Parts: sequence; C-alpha cells; structure tokens
Amino acid sequence: MFSALMDAARNSPFKTPFTKAQCDAPAGPLVRGRTIAAAASEEVEFGSTKFFLLCGVGGIISCGSTHTFVVPLDLVKCRLQVDQAKYKNVFHGFKLTLAEDGAKGLVKGWAPTFFGYSAQGAFKFGLYEVFKVQYANMLGEENAYLYRTWLYLGASASAEFFADMALSPFEAAKVKIQTTPGYANTLREAFPKMMGEEGVMAFYKGLVPLWCRQIPYTMMKFACFEKTVELLYAYVVPKPRDQCSKGEQLLVTFAAGYIAGVFCAIVSHPADVVVSKLNQAKGSSAIDVAKQLGFMGMWNGLMPRIIMIGTLTALQWFIYDGVKVALNIPRPPPPEMPESLKKKLGVQ
Repeated sequence: MFSALMDAARNSPFKTPFTKAQCDAPAGPLVRGRTIAAAASEEVEFGSTKFFLLCGVGGIISCGSTHTFVVPLDLVKCRLQVDQAKYKNVFHGFKLTLAEDGAKGLVKGWAPTFFGYSAQGAFKFGLYEVFKVQYANMLGEENAYLYRTWLYLGASASAEFFADMALSPFEAAKVKIQTTPGYANTLREAFPKMMGEEGVMAFYKGLVPLWCRQIPYTMMKFACFEKTVELLYAYVVPKPRDQCSKGEQLLVTFAAGYIAGVFCAIVSHPADVVVSKLNQAKGSSAIDVAKQLGFMGMWNGLMPRIIMIGTLTALQWFIYDGVKVALNIPRPPPPEMPESLKKKLGVQ
C-alpha cells in the first residue's frame, strides 16, 4: 500500500513546488531519493511512509492539545445546547458551573476529549495528506491545479470519515460526563456504565450526526484554509512566501486558520447541537432530537462555538505547521500553475 502511495507522491503535482522552490532551506544540490540541501538538516522524503506517519503525529499534537485546552468553554457550550433554560448564556454558564462544581467542574470530560481528539487528529491530518496525494495523482498535474478546491474538499471529507470512527466513543462519553449530572466523573466510570446500559451502540449512536457535523466542518477547515493561505500570499503579504521567515509563515498560517475556523463553526453548528442533545437523551434518534429542538434551537450556543472553534482551528494549524517545521516535514508553498498549462493558456 505505502509503496503505491510513494509512487503516487513522487508523480504528484503537489510535489513539484517542494523540489523546485525549497522555500525553507538554502538552495543547493539535491540528493536522489531524499530532499536535502547543502548546509541544511535532512528533510523527510515527501510521500514516504515516514512522511505520512509524522503528519499523523502532528495531527495528534495539534488536535489533542487544543481541544483539551478549551474543555471549560466546550463544557459550557454543551450545557447551553442541552439545557438553555438553566444555562442562560456563556457567562451565566461559567458562573453556575463554578457555583455548583467549583473550578474542578470546568475540566470535566478532559480525558475523553484528549484521547478522542488525539485519535481523530492522527486520522484527520495523516489521511488528508494521503488522500490529497492520491487524488492529485488520479487527476493529473493540470487538473489537480485547476480543480484544487474540489481536491481539498474530497481529501478532507475522506479523511474525516475515518477520523470520526475513532472519535465517536470518546465524544459520547464526554457529552455524558459533561451534561448528565451525577452520571460519571471520569472516563473510566463512563465507559463501563455506558456499555452496561446500551451496549456497543452507546458509543456509536452519535456517529451519523457526528459525520454530519465533522465532515462539513473539516471540508471547510481544509479547503478554506488552503485557499485563504493562497489569497493572503497573493494579495496581503507584501513579499513572496519564499522570502518570508518561518515565523512570518506561521503567522500567516494562524490568520488563515482563524478565518477558516469561523466558517467551520457556522457550517457545522446545527449538527453539533444535535450530537450534544442525542448523547444526553437515552433512546432518541437524531431525527427525534432535531424535531424537538426546531430550527432556532439548533443554533443554541453558536457564539461561544465561533469563539472556541475559531481559536481552536487557528491554533491547530499553527501547531501542525510548527510540528512540520520542527520535524523537517515538507511544507508546500501555495500551488503554482504548471508550465504545461501556462503554455496552453498563453500565460506568462
């Protein structure tokens, strides 16, 4: 499998910028079979098994750490979604949680959040790189450039489909811990209790609405981020990417991530509300919950989620890109039109 991926990666149009630009290293002779420049440290070969695995490690670090960091806000957001009569708004939600459970109550559900989103991050980012290479190779160099937005959308949707299978059990436990008073305080308490009450389906009954929430979210997250980076370098950043320092490039990454995060939150919010309510209500289906909430009810807690997801998405991209810098993983510059296409279109 990986030998086929490596062959696809070597022929991928997304490889071209790495080998011809090498924006993060001084120019120098390249050694066959690996990307290395004179007086620079060895870089991981693009499309190798190590490349995809390290991208997965970057996903674990970026998703696991950021989601755990915003657990207090996520807890209040979930409670707003399932019981707006009790939790009037974000500030009231924090105040009430502190009054009832103390400061410790704000970190309820940190363990399923950390383990669940670490697993999801490995699949999300690792498989995105795999599918992007595969789909680009299937399309060919010219079509991969012309239809790159569709390529980003397809690769991210494919990756998230598998990522949510890893996340679902932990997400179900997290929501139970955070929104059902007295049910469980830890992941070790929640898992066996859920298994005893509803069996294995307790962990996967929210998978379909989770797909409905996460796949549009991830498609927006990756496609919007990739296009925003491209536009920022084209129209906002006053110098080409290869003339920017790594710090300046990471700032562009953070800005593009935040912009993408705002759109992500809006697109995926109704499904997020349904997931929260569904995992709280035993024996209900996603359709039952949606009917009960109504259209307006599915927008409960939107503002804290915009703040949370915007910040979270920006930090995820910043950390992921930072991990790539630290581990010498190839980081593609914005895509350029292939020379063959320039000739066809008469572009100079």
